[in-house]
Amino acid sequence: MGGERRFDPGRCCLDLLAEPPAGPGPLARWLVGCGLVPPGTPLPAVDDDWVERFAELRAHVGVLVRAELHGHTPDVPGALERVNVLAAAAAPPAPCAVRGEDGRLVRALGAPPGCGALLAALARDAVELLTDPEARARLRQCEGDHCHRVYLDTSRGGRRRWCSSEMCGNRERVARHRARNGRSREIP
Repeated sequence: MGGERRFDPGRCCLDLLAEPPAGPGPLARWLVGCGLVPPGTPLPAVDDDWVERFAELRAHVGVLVRAELHGHTPDVPGALERVNVLAAAAAPPAPCAVRGEDGRLVRALGAPPGCGALLAALARDAVELLTDPEARARLRQCEGDHCHRVYLDTSRGGRRRWCSSEMCGNRERVARHRARNGRSREIP
């Protein structure tokens, strides 16, 4: 995660669906990698409770996003209610501008953010995504075999098929190539 991200789904809440952090260290790196907190922000309070709370939000956002993708209203009012509660529960972390080591302005947080503030930021991102008709219309699920990643299709023609052309797209192209070559060998 952190610096070598190969998949950008277009929204932090979708990034949480794609890359669930599996422990306090990975969660802290994910928070920086997806841009919720600036690099260098101390996150001393990240623990297993945080991981559990982010996993809960991930499950609820996943239910809502997948329902939108499949064009139906989920019969799980608890997911929508919980996302709304988290979105309103705390103010998201407030950014400020500070001088970096090179003298340029960089984004920072005045204090280490709390779990509730970061959950609120992600829940608000999900609310904004799910209530924006243009963004909802660009929601896609990767067409790669066994890939369930969701992303916003911001391609010019709106025809993006895979979460990542380098990964799922390449696998698809290799499979088609193998299928063509296998058939050509069978024909005398």
